[in-house]
Amino acid sequence: MVLAAVYFLFPVWWLLVASTKTSSGLFSGNGFWFGGHFAFFGNVRAVFAQQGGIFWRWLLNSALYAVGGAAAGTLISALAGYALAKYPFRGREFAFNVVLAAVLVPQPLLAIPLYLMFSPVHLVNTYWGVLLPSVVSPFGVYLARIYAGASVPDELLEAGRIDGAGETRIFATIALRVMSPALVTIFLFQFVSIWTNYLLPVLMLADDRLQPVTVGIVGWQSQRGIGNAVPFNVVVTAALISVIPLVVLFLTLQRFWRSGLISGSVK
Repeated sequence: MVLAAVYFLFPVWWLLVASTKTSSGLFSGNGFWFGGHFAFFGNVRAVFAQQGGIFWRWLLNSALYAVGGAAAGTLISALAGYALAKYPFRGREFAFNVVLAAVLVPQPLLAIPLYLMFSPVHLVNTYWGVLLPSVVSPFGVYLARIYAGASVPDELLEAGRIDGAGETRIFATIALRVMSPALVTIFLFQFVSIWTNYLLPVLMLADDRLQPVTVGIVGWQSQRGIGNAVPFNVVVTAALISVIPLVVLFLTLQRFWRSGLISGSVK
């Protein structure tokens, strides 16, 4: 466990240390320890001042793609997973097997086919070109189906039907609350996947003002060697800032994973 922790935390430690250095300080001294001049706040100001403050726009774009895509994807996963778990219908197992097969398909493999599909309908270089593929999560459907089947008792649903509740109300007021730990997990996985996605937005978006933060930072980094290149310490600090929302989201939502909302619901 110590070796695994060191393996995963060393790059994070390097990123923290590097964001406190000047551009020249990055290439001198110990890379895993602080330099003589603490330049973190100056680096942060430089990040948000670069190219007229476009980094703010990239962060907002990433938030739009990640929050909107993750929220819609979580809702769709909950609906599909609940239906697959609780409603018997012809072809249910086949549909679930298709979902399982989709889980095994690498997402980068779909980027070029999606581009070829969206180009004729003029969705390339628009927000929809990134948002629409983000709302589909086969893994989310799989997890919602497994959790609903194991944690949503049929007796609880039947009690709602006896009380006169319709299927929509039962799903919205009972099933969603019971499934909330799994839905938080689906939302977090989907959020991280969209926030860190690079290939799809770099194919779909040509306008700098539509790009997410991942594409923007790589664009800055690729300018190395050009006359007006973004300083490397600015690029490193931008990468650190782009990780902060993920850390905050994880720390905020992790308590829901431990909650057992089903406890005591059935006597």
